[in-house]
Amino acid sequence: MVKYLVLSLIMLDVALNVTGQLSLKHGMSKMGNFALSLSTLPPVFVHAAFNPYVILGLVCYGLGFLVWLVVLTKAEVSYAYPLISLGYVFTAILARLLIGETVNLTRVAGILVICAGVFLVARS
Repeated sequence: MVKYLVLSLIMLDVALNVTGQLSLKHGMSKMGNFALSLSTLPPVFVHAAFNPYVILGLVCYGLGFLVWLVVLTKAEVSYAYPLISLGYVFTAILARLLIGETVNLTRVAGILVICAGVFLVARS
């Protein structure tokens, strides 16, 4: 029973991280194009600090961190941490579906390799 609870917490952490990453991407995409220089970065950071999607992303990361702390008390890190790589899979899929990002054959192959690795770790 504890193993399934831990696995559920790991998946919650993955979901929070994926949501956080996609929220940050959406929020920063709303910022528009800007020159990358030391003088332009402070106003960009200030503007980002008040963007609701960036704030949501940071909240998701914070909650994910708290969930991860609980996971670390209940599972071996050598088991739990590789499962976090499912975030790469879900982020790529959702980025394709929600944002329209390109996911080429090389990325799909990488995602399949990650899935195979997660499968092997989860069985241990």
